[in-house]
Amino acid sequence: MSYVLALPYIVFMAIFGIGPALYALLMSVSKFSGGVPQYWAAGLDNYRLAFGDARFFQVFGNLLEFLIVSVPLGIGLVVLLALLLDMRPGRSSSMLRLLYFIPGAVTGPALVLLVICILDPTISPFGPLFQAAGSTNFDALVFPGSLPFVFTIMGFFAGAGMWIAIQHGGLQGISTEVVEAAELDGCNAWQKARYIKLPYLRPYIVYQTILIFALNVQLFVEPQLLTSTWVQANVPPQWAPNQLAYSYAFDVGNFGAAAALSLLMVAIGLAGAIVLIRWTGFFKIEA
Repeated sequence: MSYVLALPYIVFMAIFGIGPALYALLMSVSKFSGGVPQYWAAGLDNYRLAFGDARFFQVFGNLLEFLIVSVPLGIGLVVLLALLLDMRPGRSSSMLRLLYFIPGAVTGPALVLLVICILDPTISPFGPLFQAAGSTNFDALVFPGSLPFVFTIMGFFAGAGMWIAIQHGGLQGISTEVVEAAELDGCNAWQKARYIKLPYLRPYIVYQTILIFALNVQLFVEPQLLTSTWVQANVPPQWAPNQLAYSYAFDVGNFGAAAALSLLMVAIGLAGAIVLIRWTGFFKIEA
């Protein structure tokens, strides 16, 4: 029965995951003339072109900086908020869970436009505060060095509600006997969080880390919209690897180089997931 239940996922993964990846592999070794592929004609030329581009190291440096900021900060805030909700059960906790979910109703493109309005001191409701701090224009707040933090904030408010609910739901599985025993031993709320709740949340944190890592590697919409609006002068036209792949495909017409970069993104996501799974023993079955 378990195989029957897994079959729909396997079928869709083969059609929309493995299939496109294999097709991208074929495209990466093909030449394109007038948009028509010549299969197997390029060899490794597309890889040499893509990986030899000076922008290649820049965009992957940006990605690394973004991951260093977004993964620990996002996960840390989510776990902290879930623990705080668990410390104060009742109506207030239920209302806060609802409030955390509401920002998730805003889609990525709309969220980018909202952030542009909020971070522009001339039209933002926080404009007087920004100007008092010395930031008198949009460029003072949004520039290449601040983009990892800007995108982290966007991603947190768009998806934090779901992850807080998952982490908080995991906390509900902790045995009340264990918690009561800790209280009898004199544990305060923070000691219970550190020594009981956090170890119990470990599989959920690993799961969240894998998915956030995979989603952030695919960053495209947010930097692309920033470069296509009136603020584009302060944001590099290819800030993320997916933007560079998009440029190869639709600015130059070299779908082979775009496919080569896309395969590298797949490899990074898989490698990150494998390292986390093996390091944490995520799928380890305890007797």
